[in-house]
Amino acid sequence: MIAAANKHSDHEHPRPRSAAVVADIISQLSDLGYRDTEPRRLVISAVAAQSNPFTAEELCASLPCVGRATVYRGLRLLVETGQACRVLLEDHDLRYQLSHQGHHHHLLCGVCGASADLEVCHAEDMLREAAAAAGFRMSGHWLEVFGQCGECIED
Repeated sequence: MIAAANKHSDHEHPRPRSAAVVADIISQLSDLGYRDTEPRRLVISAVAAQSNPFTAEELCASLPCVGRATVYRGLRLLVETGQACRVLLEDHDLRYQLSHQGHHHHLLCGVCGASADLEVCHAEDMLREAAAAAGFRMSGHWLEVFGQCGECIED
């Protein structure tokens, strides 16, 4: 299953960005024992407002009233708790985006920069077998698929 992609230059695939999304993330973090602080809320709101994968530096620039270390800690917390995920672009640029939680991969358009979550992973068994054959015990994997989205192919 493929989840909604991010913003294109001429078209947009919707992804929820409401105050309800921020409140849901805050609630989930609270359930895990994390405090609801104003700086953390600002970081979460800024992450939720992004329409494309973003760098940590871009997030820092969008939050001049929040310290750089606080932004990085907040982003790390969101990744560790599954609220955000890392996206490695074809040019090896590491970016982040809200996550649809759970193990998933990304389809990344090299033309418009859109990303879509690929929520079904059939690679796990194949990778474990290949690792075992090489005498390696796999602890996880990270897969990004590069190409062109359907709308860019049509353009």
